[in-house]
Amino acid sequence: MKIKEFIGSTVLDKNANVVGKIENVDFVTETGKIESIFLTLQKNLFSSEELEIKFEDIATIGAYVILNKEIPKETEAEEAATVEIEED
Repeated sequence: MKIKEFIGSTVLDKNANVVGKIENVDFVTETGKIESIFLTLQKNLFSSEELEIKFEDIATIGAYVILNKEIPKETEAEEAATVEIEED
């Protein structure tokens, strides 16, 4: 797979939840080994966030890039934080 085909690929976490799309790739120029991928996480219609994923956290690369870890959705993390604050 060529890098230009890799950029824009959809990334799924280990639970098959869509995490984002590959925006950029960091690799060693001497060896061509990928060190990290950078994802664009769509937060809402007008804003996005970038997330760095190390190559070791990638399980498979094919039609989708599948990670071997779970990436919690921001809304779930925000809800959990809100519940914790309300309980205190």
